[in-house]
Amino acid sequence: MQACYLLFLVLVGVEFARFFSQVTGEGPVTAARPPAVEAFLPISALVGLRRWLATGSWDEVHPAGLAILLAAVGASLVARKGFCSWVCPVGAISRALEWVGKKTLWRRRGYPRVPRPLDLALSSLKYLLLAFFAWQVFVAMPVEGIEAFTRSPFNLAADAKMLLFFASPTGAVLVGLGVLVALSLVVKHAWCRWLCPYGALLGVASLASPQHVRRDPDTCNDCRACTRACPVEIPVHARLRVLSSECTGCMSCVAACTVPDCLGVTRRGRRALSPWLVPAGVLAVMLGAWVLARATGSWESSVPAAAFRWAYRAVGL
Repeated sequence: MQACYLLFLVLVGVEFARFFSQVTGEGPVTAARPPAVEAFLPISALVGLRRWLATGSWDEVHPAGLAILLAAVGASLVARKGFCSWVCPVGAISRALEWVGKKTLWRRRGYPRVPRPLDLALSSLKYLLLAFFAWQVFVAMPVEGIEAFTRSPFNLAADAKMLLFFASPTGAVLVGLGVLVALSLVVKHAWCRWLCPYGALLGVASLASPQHVRRDPDTCNDCRACTRACPVEIPVHARLRVLSSECTGCMSCVAACTVPDCLGVTRRGRRALSPWLVPAGVLAVMLGAWVLARATGSWESSVPAAAFRWAYRAVGL
């Protein structure tokens, strides 16, 4: 499921690159701008959310970005941080790097565990980043500033800047990405665990989710396979219920459990819900949000290609 989303977003990026090439040229624009490219614009989506809450007006510039943000939060309310483990393309890359690390560096003894106090301290970094962005958007910027930013060339060109970030990375970006890749080969899902503010937002929302992994202490044999399988190293073997905001609902612990019905979803023993309901719930929310956004005209940007051409040139692209 996550790999399919990753492939889909790669195709979206290719289609947007065609649109960008035509808009920055002199000829007519025949390529369509794919709305899903706005999945890569979380800051613009956060600004759009602030504007929507303050004025009731849906973002006309990047409407799909706002729809995707609300869908991700909605999925977290239904199935923990399921967006991170079943949809997010960065999460897919983190899983791939974890697999590479297991097959190369840690083939014999498994990934080294990060000391719990250090892990908790570093996990707070993404919440600090979230607090910074939330303060800037929801407190520091007045509504008038939000309105001005929404229509600014910088916001209109945010998608193109993101394309160039990936297509023509600077030396500093390559070094930063290299460090993150190397770190992910040593620490499972390092970016997602410690630095992703989007994941922090979904983690806060997931605290209201009724879904959680539940352990039956009467049948548990303390093999700790669940804890070893957890991508964020939650000590599942020591919890009756996994209510942590770090839980991504990946169900790796349930799949790794060596005792039938010891780990379940929401309920204990044979009364537990099927773990397949977690990805199914995430998928239902994401696709439902897309259908609703399309039906209400809240998916396609109302900005014409000529306006994007003006904005790209205004910021020097």
